[in-house]
Amino acid sequence: MFALLPTTARADVTYPDPQPVTGQQIIHDPTVIHLKSGGYVAYSTGGVIGARTSKDRVQWDDAGNAFAAPPSWWYDYNVTGDPWAPDLSYRAGRYWLYYAVSSWGTNHSAIGVATSPTGLPGTWTDHGEAFTSETTDAWNAIDPAVVQADGRLWMAFGSYWTGIRMVQLDPGTGKALANAPVEHLATRPDAPYAVEGAYVLKHGAYYYLFASYDACCAGVNSTYKIRVGRATTVTGPYVDSTGKPMLDGGGDLLLATHGRYIGPGGESIFQDKGKDVLAYHYYDGEDAGTPKLGLNTLSWTRDGWLLLK
Repeated sequence: MFALLPTTARADVTYPDPQPVTGQQIIHDPTVIHLKSGGYVAYSTGGVIGARTSKDRVQWDDAGNAFAAPPSWWYDYNVTGDPWAPDLSYRAGRYWLYYAVSSWGTNHSAIGVATSPTGLPGTWTDHGEAFTSETTDAWNAIDPAVVQADGRLWMAFGSYWTGIRMVQLDPGTGKALANAPVEHLATRPDAPYAVEGAYVLKHGAYYYLFASYDACCAGVNSTYKIRVGRATTVTGPYVDSTGKPMLDGGGDLLLATHGRYIGPGGESIFQDKGKDVLAYHYYDGEDAGTPKLGLNTLSWTRDGWLLLK
């Protein structure tokens, strides 16, 4: 078990290994849910939103893709029609799938939204853009994460381009409200502001903002790590356990490279049997840096910070 640490990591930290999984372990930017019908589904970057299914959260099987083919509008943002970093949730009797469509090195980007009655691959209806960004914006519309707070619906998003942002959504359409202000949640002191992959979790009196810092997608050379802060309102300000704002580069280190488990990040959280479970990818140092599924259970200290096991 590993207790959340202040922003400067100690050399003697022992991080927990991922819980055992078997079968199709290869995944990137996973989002997982325990289905109402039983079993689990995970969606990820790769393919036309790659899918995995499991009956027990241990053995995972390849389940194809969320969509049979890319919706045509994706090509306005990515010439290959390759979506990134999905976010899966259940609300109002439907499953909701958000995802990013963009290209490396640009913030001409879009977050799309789809719904399904079952959450399973092949059952999704795409509804087009939920939110977009252009090269004139100071943010990047990728890496969505939806959260309900105080009777309203919000979406955290962002990557580089000044970091993590948040916008309010219309609960009916699942799309950004017209002219909704874009809130600022977290950034780094210096360019290129390498913070992305946000996820917001409500626990007790606080909202917890998880984010991936530094560089992903480089196999064994990846430097991804997961940091977290908390706030009493969903739009912040978020601070770490030392009180340093995440808008000033704060964020307690939750999980970083250890042993064969390199560059953990691309995280999301799902509930299972009354517990919060952190899902993420890591690059396997004993398998040529192949990205694989990591799962760890979250617990909590008496003063409301996290434990990971």
